[in-house]
Amino acid sequence: MEEDLSIELSVLESHLESMLGRAKKNSVTLQRFQAFEIRLHNLDSLAGMIEHILEDAKQAFDLDVISLCLIDEKADIAKFLDDDAYAHASRDGLILLQNKDLLQAIFGHNCRPFLGPYDKSFYAGFFAHNQTKPASVAITPLTRRGRFLGALNLGSYQADRFDDKMATDFVEHLSSVVSICLENNFNFEEMRRISYIDTLTGVNNRRFLEQRISEELDRCQRNGDPLSCLFFDIDFFKSVNDKYGHQGGDMVLANVAGAIKTQLRNNDVLARYGGEEFVALLSSINESQSLDIAERIRKTIQDLPIQINDSAVSVTISIGSSTYAPAVMSSAEGNEIAAQLLEVADTALYKAKHHGRNCVVNGGVIKPNPKLTVLPKTASG
Repeated sequence: MEEDLSIELSVLESHLESMLGRAKKNSVTLQRFQAFEIRLHNLDSLAGMIEHILEDAKQAFDLDVISLCLIDEKADIAKFLDDDAYAHASRDGLILLQNKDLLQAIFGHNCRPFLGPYDKSFYAGFFAHNQTKPASVAITPLTRRGRFLGALNLGSYQADRFDDKMATDFVEHLSSVVSICLENNFNFEEMRRISYIDTLTGVNNRRFLEQRISEELDRCQRNGDPLSCLFFDIDFFKSVNDKYGHQGGDMVLANVAGAIKTQLRNNDVLARYGGEEFVALLSSINESQSLDIAERIRKTIQDLPIQINDSAVSVTISIGSSTYAPAVMSSAEGNEIAAQLLEVADTALYKAKHHGRNCVVNGGVIKPNPKLTVLPKTASG
């Protein structure tokens, strides 16, 4: 009798220890989730949120692999991330989908998460960036207000980590939190984009430039990369307004802005500075490269056909260039460098306007009293 009680007591103690162990583990997981959720809510950029999900979630929830699919039918998300200089195309684990067909095929209309063994025929695309594929996965739809936003995909090398018999409360709560934060960030980015866009030309405005130049300088100082600035001014723009009216002038502004943009990279910044002036910031572009780009843009505008009513209009631009190289002025303040970078390019532009227009003037690498040099026009100019 006593022996039986001793055995039962030992079994109960074992069960109790197991329950306490699970409770302790659950408590730690809950604390991690709360910390993850609080930070997720506090992030104020889409790029920061994506990094938090792809990087911090792995550690917080002890995952081996993770990916995030986002539906980006109009390429708005790509644009938001480009504006923040976030290299989304090369970010492992981030997948931007042009439509919802893939997710619709997997989840159907019930939008329930899938937990179970990894199936290459269904889920290979979600973990294409991983050489070692997970053994078990949780594929979780991200939805908000009845529409797909994407999918959060968790993977483990342990076959029993995610099982189809497991409760889905945790992953559903996680996907709900991520979905809400995504929607909030999408809305915020859209509002920010509208506030930073010049509605006439569709490029960024001066307010955006003033914010972004500081960020670009911080980045180039950290990485030791150069930053070049191009200042553009449309030649004889007043005569265009006088001859064709302000609507004609608006058409010229929009066409010139669009043509300049085609010659820049996605991560370059183009902003309307005021009136018929534009500024471009070229990250990781040195003095020589910026002059090549400026000359290419000058030729593009010179050959640009613009139709105003029944008239073909041709315009030219003058361009001033300046470059910041961190090695030259590594101890200077960011605001001082930003002001000098713009001032030198603007001074070079002024020189171009008085040198016959339709040319590029180099203000050089910024330093006290920079010497201006005029680039000769090519035969085509």
